[in-house]
Amino acid sequence: MAYKNRQISHRVESFTLVEILIVIAVLAILIAMTFPVFRSFRVESDLNNSVEKIINALRLAQSKTLASEEASQWGVYFSTSTDPHQYTLFRGTSYASRVTSSDEVYALPDSVEVYDINLVGEPEIVFDRLIGSTSQSGNVSLRLKTDPTKNQTVYIENSGQVGLAIPSVPSDTERIKDSRHVHFNLGWSIQNATTVKFYFPDIPQTEEVSMADYFNIDKTAFDWEGTFAVDGVDQTFRVHTHSLDALNTLLCIHRDRNEEKNDQEVVIYIVDGGIDKDIAHYLADTNDTVTKGFYVDEMAKQ
Repeated sequence: MAYKNRQISHRVESFTLVEILIVIAVLAILIAMTFPVFRSFRVESDLNNSVEKIINALRLAQSKTLASEEASQWGVYFSTSTDPHQYTLFRGTSYASRVTSSDEVYALPDSVEVYDINLVGEPEIVFDRLIGSTSQSGNVSLRLKTDPTKNQTVYIENSGQVGLAIPSVPSDTERIKDSRHVHFNLGWSIQNATTVKFYFPDIPQTEEVSMADYFNIDKTAFDWEGTFAVDGVDQTFRVHTHSLDALNTLLCIHRDRNEEKNDQEVVIYIVDGGIDKDIAHYLADTNDTVTKGFYVDEMAKQ
């Protein structure tokens, strides 16, 4: 019986060099497109995590004080003289007189900085024994170095309550665009206030105006207007009241747009009882977009 040899051909399929290079190029493009999104998410997470850790450190200091741990008071000190900025949980009646062996130092991520500290006295908060209150109330503000509009503020009340003051990015319902004339219903009286403070964080530059000469005799009205040179550009403001009594203030702030040259960020405070109370935060844009500060009940444009 004869057998016929048969040749069986096998076809092996493979990728060509060109096809491999195309796949690599597509993958590279996809990675390049997603990297900025991932990086933005990461740095915003840095800000959120930093704020949460500061709040936890403050609450821990308060808890240690209430528990009379080491028979001492505890507090938190903020330092902006280091790079990166840092804060310290310490034991003692003040940072200067603390027991250094108990220090717990925490550094902020490289992407985050403390850009504003408004506390009574030193840049520290020490809690009182028995009740957990503090005489060093105020707020501490953090922001992203690469995007200053992304910021968050931690507040500390005299009662010892600690929390997050305002969202980092205000929604359109929380801000006013093209704000040349804005009303602020403060919910408290400025009759005992001493100073109007203008802080330009990007320069940085601070201008202070003593309020005493701009009240009327019975302190039922306040009216000041002036101009500052900021980074070579004139910044003209007017701060005055529409109503003022012992319980409340309806304050009005005008900012001259100066032919849309005044795009510097500025935070306006009123110093009352030794506390820098933030009233208005103008963003860095030519529209003069403004958000209300922590010490304002309501804001409206005329």
